Amino acid sequence: MVEHGHVVEVYFTRQAEKILMGRLLFKGRQVFFEYAADFLKTGLELSPFKLPLKSGVLTCDDYLFDGLFGVFNDSLPDGWGRLLLDRKLMKIGIHPDQLTPLNRLCYVGSRGMGALSYQPEIDNLKFTLHHDLDEIANECLQFQEHDDDQFVDDLLAMNGSSAGARPKALVTLLKQGFQPSNILSPSHEDWIIKFTSSIDPSDIGPIEYAYHLMAKAAGLDVPTARLFKSKKNRGYFGVKRFDHDGVNRFHMHTVSGLLHVDHRIPSLDYETLIKATMWLTKDMRECEKQFCHAVFNVLAHNRDDHAKNFSFLMDTHGDWHVSPAYDLTFSMGPGGEHCTTVMREGKQPGLTHLLKLAEVAGIEKANALVVIDQVRDAVSQWDQFASEANVTKKSSSLIQSALNRIKK
Repeated sequence: MVEHGHVVEVYFTRQAEKILMGRLLFKGRQVFFEYAADFLKTGLELSPFKLPLKSGVLTCDDYLFDGLFGVFNDSLPDGWGRLLLDRKLMKIGIHPDQLTPLNRLCYVGSRGMGALSYQPEIDNLKFTLHHDLDEIANECLQFQEHDDDQFVDDLLAMNGSSAGARPKALVTLLKQGFQPSNILSPSHEDWIIKFTSSIDPSDIGPIEYAYHLMAKAAGLDVPTARLFKSKKNRGYFGVKRFDHDGVNRFHMHTVSGLLHVDHRIPSLDYETLIKATMWLTKDMRECEKQFCHAVFNVLAHNRDDHAKNFSFLMDTHGDWHVSPAYDLTFSMGPGGEHCTTVMREGKQPGLTHLLKLAEVAGIEKANALVVIDQVRDAVSQWDQFASEANVTKKSSSLIQSALNRIKK
């Protein structure tokens, strides 16, 4: 492990060049960061709200992320990924409480999402090359339901820094099977594939795929996705990674990390999201994307719309864009409410709230109504998308009932 007082170097990958961004130090229960002199010359603002590009030693003024700036916290897994790492550490005799935030970054190393990597990298993971997804799914099941630690190395190696509670794997598709995503190659495709958790319905994969089809029809910018076949269930939902193109890695920043917003509790409003989008991108078209996303989440009953489920991508020139929409599925939300409110309404947002959101975003009412009608039309075809994705009749009916109750 990296001891207290030792330095962790942060690198930013820009096209094929790996640039030293700066150095992190953990001392006296506080995290310190200093930009590298050469990185300051690039003019790249990787986290303009909370970590401005300036010389000198910087410290975070809140402890939402254990003293880390949000841009670095975005590299860390939570939920499933954090559980895997903690269990791995306990297996080798290290209590998770002994880890500093910098230790956890070193376990991510170069395997994380986006364009940041960390050195020294701790890489003592073993993994087995899997020939089908059912093998990985079985390992997830044994780990969850039978407390079986023999698979923790495999699962951790394939998790990278993906977030969320559901088991997932970051894999490269090969002709003979899958392997953990670790080397960029234009000849291979990297995917995030999700598996069923112990509290999910058995057809959660088809449900999310049906929502992907519905979102695409609604006009949202969504990543390439597919339903991977299974011999044991109705399939596994997967999306092609959009944080790199096989050659270039793209800097990715969640709204949680960008604004230091806690994703574990409802603490964000779509008004704030759209205003941050305009400030960051200076592009009304990007704000319109966020509005379309908000409308879809409301009308499609996706209430798990927390701050980590919205992200931005920065290109090699330093320009920001809204990332493709992800983690779109039927969800109840905390207490039956949206994690992100619509003009302060979380329980029953409707047309009035959405139009008010469009107004504060500077979107003309006529244009907002066109977006709302397009999303409404897509959601009205739920049965068709559910059938195409092979959702069970029971799940399809339950979701349809919930959609019917939404204020239009």
